[in-house]
Amino acid sequence: MDVFSADWLGICRRIVAEQREIFAATPSSAERTVYEGIGEGGDHTLVIDRRCEDVVFAELEQLAAAGASFVAVSEERGEVVFGSGGEVRIVVDPIDGSLNARRTIPSHSLSIAVASGPSMADVEFGFVHDFGADEEFSARRGGGANLGDTTARVAASNGKLEVVGLESAEPEWSRPALEVLSGKAYRLRVVGSIAITAAYVATGRFDAMLSLRPCRSVDAAAAQLIAREAGGEVAFGELALEEAPLDLESRYPMAAANSPEALATVLSAQRA
Repeated sequence: MDVFSADWLGICRRIVAEQREIFAATPSSAERTVYEGIGEGGDHTLVIDRRCEDVVFAELEQLAAAGASFVAVSEERGEVVFGSGGEVRIVVDPIDGSLNARRTIPSHSLSIAVASGPSMADVEFGFVHDFGADEEFSARRGGGANLGDTTARVAASNGKLEVVGLESAEPEWSRPALEVLSGKAYRLRVVGSIAITAAYVATGRFDAMLSLRPCRSVDAAAAQLIAREAGGEVAFGELALEEAPLDLESRYPMAAANSPEALATVLSAQRA
């Protein structure tokens, strides 16, 4: 079976439906703050992280049973080979914004990217579902981006940054960036999910976004394609898209914007 012939929107929507039931069954922060070990990404694993990942892997196992071969890259399990492996990568963050999910802050997401090779440039399909707003963002390489069934486009550039999204906004990381953005951005927003924030750039809600510390491929792989297919610009620090690997070990800062000029502004803040 060819992985790229699969109904990825249908697969992702089935995963969302099952994950929604997991969140509904654990409505309080206390119920969601139950840990079980440390995941391959190095973070303490929440039970809801594992359960949400199990839902994803159940779908991937069905693909493998139908004859598909690929390598799954997931925050909790690391790299898992299905079939004969090969170049195809399926990059999964079962809960992007785990802190939000744990504290019952609505903005957290499922992020799934399907790639034909080992880098960000190879991502062919990206999907992000925001459980707070119950919205889905998706893109196919060369086929544009969508918010639900509607075409997504970045905001028209007028030389101004009206709204900029910040991620990984710990106080010690934020101050230098805020000083650079002073006088260049009208308002800042902190969502708490890199995938959602980049998708907001794709839909014209934000003019730009930046992560203030390096992120992993699972956080960004799907959303960066969505932003690019919506007409946006994306950067991973000094790395070209072809140099940003889809693995779990690498870390790189992410920025996205509605124009090259806006991207340059947030990159200067990111490097401060």
